[in-house]
Amino acid sequence: MKRIILVLTAIAMVNCKGNDNEPQQVMDTKEDSTLIEEATSVLEGQKPVQLSLEQANKLAQLPLDCINVEYPNKLNQTLANSSEIGEPKELHPAFYGCFDWHSSVHGHWTLVSLLKRFPELKKEQEIREKLQASLSAENIQAEVQYFQNAEEGSYERTYGWAWLLKLAEELHTWDDPLARELEQNLQPLTDLITTKFKEFLPKLVYPIRVGEHTNTAFALSLAYDYAKATGKEDFQKLIEKRAKDFYLNDDNCPLAWEPSGFDFLSPCFSEIDIMRRVLPENAFRLWMEDFMPQLKTKEFALEVAEVSDRTDGKLVHLDGLNFSRAWVLHGLANQYPKRYSHLKTVANQHISYSFPNLVGDTYEGGHWLGSFALYALQETRPKQ
Repeated sequence: MKRIILVLTAIAMVNCKGNDNEPQQVMDTKEDSTLIEEATSVLEGQKPVQLSLEQANKLAQLPLDCINVEYPNKLNQTLANSSEIGEPKELHPAFYGCFDWHSSVHGHWTLVSLLKRFPELKKEQEIREKLQASLSAENIQAEVQYFQNAEEGSYERTYGWAWLLKLAEELHTWDDPLARELEQNLQPLTDLITTKFKEFLPKLVYPIRVGEHTNTAFALSLAYDYAKATGKEDFQKLIEKRAKDFYLNDDNCPLAWEPSGFDFLSPCFSEIDIMRRVLPENAFRLWMEDFMPQLKTKEFALEVAEVSDRTDGKLVHLDGLNFSRAWVLHGLANQYPKRYSHLKTVANQHISYSFPNLVGDTYEGGHWLGSFALYALQETRPKQ
């Protein structure tokens, strides 16, 4: 680790200036055998699943089917007294659907992201209307008020916070009049979440290294992208500092210990995802030599996470793990193709295992897995 610290010092001198008991979802869309055959045909990972207009329409249907569905609902509310009990739509008028708050947030992100890339979506007008209705200034102000409740200081920390900033980033980078309206409406909540991050990160002595919602590295990655896209330099520098504090001295991440039974994130890969963002190339290369040197070998292989029962809301998390592993590997290969391009094969195998399960009469991940699939598919393409 000393060599990494020396590299960083030299660079500085040069520069010096949740989901328990999740509900079973019944989807309206019928099984699309063509889509399943396409995904199955690339299971070996040589040919990636591509995000086509047809697939975009299917992914858009998942949040459309749940963002206005109030029940079943998991509120995760801390009550100070009985007066705070309320219906989900009363408590969270913007993000009450899709079973829980964070799933609703990244469902909205999915719609924005798809509409941004595919303005010719079949339900383009319906999506615009639903986004405008959900993300009204009045609704967002009510969300702000909820976060300001004395008992809710840790509400959605940090997974929901991170997805809220991801939504804000997507709106900020979308060149459309609706995006400007929605970004402005969302701004009070965006500012509040940014402030909460700034207050919390300096107090966090140890990172949270789990495969579910509270994983620190995952939240830092999404928050970093938001800060960079919006020019929030002070926030970006805080994230960079905390990431280095938490992870710079990590060695030999025990990938063989993964996954745990309910993971939808990889603790090891999540660290890679943030560190490739915050470290200069030479320092990152040295860090990877200590942290996970096996990734550079052309023979690197990783079995996909197997889902034994997709009617179990926790076991189906492992489909999410396959997607999140894929977006990390694709992101790494896109950033450093000479060293890591071979990882795209492993990433494609993971996408191809879980992607067919987004299509069918019933499945248990419908209120959230589409967002993970979309994120993974977006990362298959190098950033322009």
